[in-house]
Amino acid sequence: MPELPEVETVARGLQAQLPGRRIVEVRFGKTDFVVNPAAIEEHLRGQRIGGVRRFGKFLLVECEAVAEEKATKGAEEKDALLVHLGMTGQLTIAAAGAPVAPHTHAFFALDDGREMRYTDVRRFGRMELLRNGGRERALGALGLDPLEASEREFSERIGGRHARVKALLLDQHVLRGVGNIYADESLWRAKIHPMRTGNSLGREEMRRLYGALQATLREAIRLRGSSVSDYVDAEGARGEFQLRHRVYQREGKKCFRCGATIHRAIVAGRSSHFCPRCQRAPRRRRIRSKN
Repeated sequence: MPELPEVETVARGLQAQLPGRRIVEVRFGKTDFVVNPAAIEEHLRGQRIGGVRRFGKFLLVECEAVAEEKATKGAEEKDALLVHLGMTGQLTIAAAGAPVAPHTHAFFALDDGREMRYTDVRRFGRMELLRNGGRERALGALGLDPLEASEREFSERIGGRHARVKALLLDQHVLRGVGNIYADESLWRAKIHPMRTGNSLGREEMRRLYGALQATLREAIRLRGSSVSDYVDAEGARGEFQLRHRVYQREGKKCFRCGATIHRAIVAGRSSHFCPRCQRAPRRRRIRSKN
């Protein structure tokens, strides 16, 4: 599933191409992943794209009425198309006459002869129109963005919690945008076992984890994300960070740091990859006999 770096890469690619463009037509194929497709067709047709940004793992395509329509729609009214890429979703820009990839289910025709197309093989993504005031309802419960959080805010969110640190990193109500890939990679860089609990981390360990997460996410964005499945950027190109993975999906291979064999375990319901030597497992409490 695309995570923060992949969604950020797509958002930046779309932001470089879409602002100022007007949506002249909206067409859907299959719509089982779309919330109220009729509302999207009705309200986005004729609107101008103001910008594209990432919010956690979501894309927000922000739109507004053009000048001649503001008198009837309201000068302050702004809509946004909320897109979650799910596991196999792709949001790309193509010429209107370009061949259409299989499993392309949404077309947003632009006033310059191009189209923004949404392709999704498994259709586990989501698309929804957010009207005025709808953003808080849809996104308000999400946690801090890890790239915007200070070290103190990060420590307050993770430290003192009895949950596994891997579970805390994946919890979108704690931090928004982190998924399995970057949780595993950050924990390896910080030398912290995924089964450690948040309240077991010392100040230095917390500092290492914060720095490792920041560095991992920024490096992945610079390399345009990890293409381990169907992910491509807004131009249809694959990312390169998968070439820098140190533990994710490397079970049975040697650790790049110490040479030990990478292990895999289920933590927080997800496969977690780690080095048993670099990332020491938490000690198990001994149960004293009552006899």
